Amino acid sequence: MIDLIKQKAAAYFSDTQAIRHHIHSHPELSFQEYETAKFISSKLTEYGIPHTTGVAGTGVIALIEGKNPEKKCIALRADMDALPIQEANDTSYKSQHENVMHACGHDVHTTCLLGAARILQELKDQFEGTVKLIFQPGEEKHPGGASLMIAARALEAPKPDAIFALHVYPHLPCGTVGVRAGQYMASADEIYITIEGKGGHAALPHQTIDPIAITAQVITALQQVISRKANPLIPSVLTFGKIAGGFATNVIPDKVEVLGTFRTMDETWRYEAHQWIEKITRQICESYGATATVEIPKGYPSLYNDPELTLQTEAWAKDFVGAEQVKTLNLRMAAEDFSFFAQKIPACFFRIGTNQNNERYTAPVHNAHFDIDEEALKIGVGMFAWVTINALQ
Repeated sequence: MIDLIKQKAAAYFSDTQAIRHHIHSHPELSFQEYETAKFISSKLTEYGIPHTTGVAGTGVIALIEGKNPEKKCIALRADMDALPIQEANDTSYKSQHENVMHACGHDVHTTCLLGAARILQELKDQFEGTVKLIFQPGEEKHPGGASLMIAARALEAPKPDAIFALHVYPHLPCGTVGVRAGQYMASADEIYITIEGKGGHAALPHQTIDPIAITAQVITALQQVISRKANPLIPSVLTFGKIAGGFATNVIPDKVEVLGTFRTMDETWRYEAHQWIEKITRQICESYGATATVEIPKGYPSLYNDPELTLQTEAWAKDFVGAEQVKTLNLRMAAEDFSFFAQKIPACFFRIGTNQNNERYTAPVHNAHFDIDEEALKIGVGMFAWVTINALQ
């Protein structure tokens, strides 16, 4: 079976490249993946795979039924959306849409899932159970397309026994697979703080309540949420990326807005930290006579890879690419909305190396120069198919 999957992945490689080139050159932003969804639907129809469109807006769900389809169900997920980045690469398949680019590799993920779907459809007489294909919108944008797909019953009728997803990884060479059992990626919550004081002339500060000076106190004090409130064994990050307020050198404004992000790998501490951020901000502002509005909308949870399923995936990956080509991934403070799926059913999120001998295609994701060694498509397609057939047993 493993040789057959590899043979098919190689035989369809030019078709797979063409799919990736089409999706890459026609990127669409989160929750706007209308043409991408139509293209996916057309390929599934071509492969003879029944599917449903319009799930949670632009999502697509397909089913491949093997023998005895009710025995077990394994889900595979790929995200479809692009980023608001102007592509800097000069290739025949570069983005045709200004300021929109597949800079996070979602075109690769979707391509790999379509390629695996084609193979699994052709092999459906050789396995038992059902394969559920989930093409998901909006991974890059709150509240995350995964949460909306779940709300739209993507994990029902049938309910998968486990779910897999892959992601490009430019820090590893093509031909490698990265895995990590247990905790892998952080939660991600956005922070919006508005501090209101009393504006006035810069030469008369005693007649004002200076929100800029108070903001400086708040940002400095909030760093103690990490340094003094967090268990040092729990990875945590608190970063403020935007401060907006003021008009001129000689004017004290009425208010300042501060935007940031909080990330951690412990769900209990996550919500405790939210309370500390709000409490410290409000108390400092009150002590200076200002008021504060603190909003921390619930973002993506931390990503937890089911240990047993991930260890099995590691073993299957060693069979597919060789033991020396399977790497243990480090913890990562980035976030991924696949974590919503992982909260519901056993899940494994693994990586495929995409650079070329650590020399080319090394630009990180979310970068205008990001691209891949397309030989990695064979690995992605093959791994999706291989782990699915094994997981169905």
